[in-house]
Amino acid sequence: MYNHKLHLLINELVPAENFDIRKEDKSFYGRFMTGIDEMDELYKVIYPENERNNQAFHDLLQSIVDAHMQRPEHLRNSDEHKQEKWFLSHEMAGISLYVDRFCGNIINLNDKLGYFKKLGVNFVHLMPVFESPEGESDGGYAISDFRKVDPRFGSLEDLRALQEKMSEEGIFLMIDIVLNHTSHRHEWAEKARSGDKKYQHYFYMYDDRVVPDAFEQAMPEIFPESAPGSFTYIEGCDKWVMTVFHSYQWDLNYSNPEVLVEMMKNIFFYANLGVDILRIDAPAFIWKQIGTKCQNLPQAHTLLRLIKLCVETASPGMALLGEAIVAPAEIMKYFGMGEYTARECDVAYNATHMALQWDALATGDTRIMLAAQHEILKKPFGTTWISYTRCHDDIGLGYDDNMIEQAGFNAFEHRKFLKEYYSGDYYSSPARGALFSVNPRTQDARISGSLASLCGLEKALEEGKAPAIKFAIDKILMMQAHSFFIGGIPVIFYGDEVGYTNDYSYLQDPGKNYDNRWMHRPLIDWGKNKNIDIEGTVEHIMFFSTRKLLGIRKEIPAIADLKNLQWLPTHNIHIAAFLRSLENQRFYGVFNFSGETAFLTWYVFKEWGRAPGKLFDHWKGKMYTVGQDDECLIIEPYGFCLLEDVS
Repeated sequence: MYNHKLHLLINELVPAENFDIRKEDKSFYGRFMTGIDEMDELYKVIYPENERNNQAFHDLLQSIVDAHMQRPEHLRNSDEHKQEKWFLSHEMAGISLYVDRFCGNIINLNDKLGYFKKLGVNFVHLMPVFESPEGESDGGYAISDFRKVDPRFGSLEDLRALQEKMSEEGIFLMIDIVLNHTSHRHEWAEKARSGDKKYQHYFYMYDDRVVPDAFEQAMPEIFPESAPGSFTYIEGCDKWVMTVFHSYQWDLNYSNPEVLVEMMKNIFFYANLGVDILRIDAPAFIWKQIGTKCQNLPQAHTLLRLIKLCVETASPGMALLGEAIVAPAEIMKYFGMGEYTARECDVAYNATHMALQWDALATGDTRIMLAAQHEILKKPFGTTWISYTRCHDDIGLGYDDNMIEQAGFNAFEHRKFLKEYYSGDYYSSPARGALFSVNPRTQDARISGSLASLCGLEKALEEGKAPAIKFAIDKILMMQAHSFFIGGIPVIFYGDEVGYTNDYSYLQDPGKNYDNRWMHRPLIDWGKNKNIDIEGTVEHIMFFSTRKLLGIRKEIPAIADLKNLQWLPTHNIHIAAFLRSLENQRFYGVFNFSGETAFLTWYVFKEWGRAPGKLFDHWKGKMYTVGQDDECLIIEPYGFCLLEDVS
């Protein structure tokens, strides 16, 4: 509903003498005027009207105006065409990396852009590069200055120069923002510790344990081994502060609207650096309420919708990714629900499917993975996934018990098997991984380990057995191909493109040795990486096979994420198969998760839509004539087919 008061407020913030709303600022003014009513509505859901909250809303709107005014002209120009959902394209493919472990620093990264292009990557996710205290950084997620690049990586000027060069090369950039917390060394935390009441209200700080105890009655522990509890006593100010993750990460208090305003300014800072996707770390935790788990609360979604509206107004070319690693039904809410469907986060991690791939690989049985798809397919049109096999984090087993039970397994025993299999404790397992964050009470745990080591390559190389090495590589490529073609932006974790196994050097670093996730965050040896040009080496096979997969993907428009995925009943528990279609193009992905040869009846290809006569396998370069219903497509152990209907 039109609100004249808000209209006047915009005109006050966007005076005619400073803005050309008929030409240069016309699009911005139109977006602002269109979105202001919803901004006001969402804001008031969380912050009731009073003098303090009204002033903060005015400051929030001012931050939008300031962000537009400060936005470089070339970014304003790119905003126009990037509003066309560029991130849905089948031509997008990414890599995620730690700058220091990949190549030392940001300046050196300029020289690696050719490596990315050779691989076929046009999207780079830089793991946190902003200042965080060494030894208390949580991998860079304990930020002490949101606008200062950590000297270990270089400078802000180096990052700007890198972004400009990436833009020239047609490479998109994603970086992180940590909305939930700051480092205890952040300026706000230091001022709070010194007794400044204003900044104490930026955090959840209490004089005694009464409120913390009330919170902790329902709050689960995130790291029960290394960081038990959710509050830490601060001697410097004789207070308890909420620290959901680690004692050195202080949770921000978004019930104070000044926190939202300040963090919105940081979001705009990243937008005006030229960031294409802003990865919001742990958005599920940003709102806290006594008596709840303090995760996935409705107010968190309201905040994200408000943030999205603000970004759409000032910097519409930047997409938002919500890093919510939650149950399938919950993840859908981060794309937006109801009238805000597809209007919250543009991108999310398909973490459930990632974990279920590993489930299928361990068991050779795809039924649990397929039982989850009815939830995953609810993702709204216009949004997309980050599709991946491995990332910097652990592999969680948090998918629903009923998905496991639908396949005929006992949920507890099944998870126990998976933990034993990937930690190498199961008698026939070739995997070399480790359990992460074991809860001694419930025995819940996650899994650490590199893609290659979990697929058996580390063990095979140690034993020097050529058949086992090939078997492991086949597993890796099948898993990667599955991630690349199901839809979304495929993102490779650095090192996986050349088959890096676990890096155990983290054990010698006191700042890392308590966290075994560092085993799958390798320090790149560029001498080893030169092996990509030596035929027959693992590095050569992995690099050029990965490049081939990405090249195939870019040739097939039907792979664009246009809500065009249909899982097929394969009548074989070892095989997962899907159909992707766009206009007259039909593409089938077929994957054997078993260590045995699998047989897929040709009838599968005739059940949905027109029956194909000929199928071309882009992976093998082989043409198939579709046979009779009692005949089969034969798929080798851990093999896959990328089939296009060419009838």
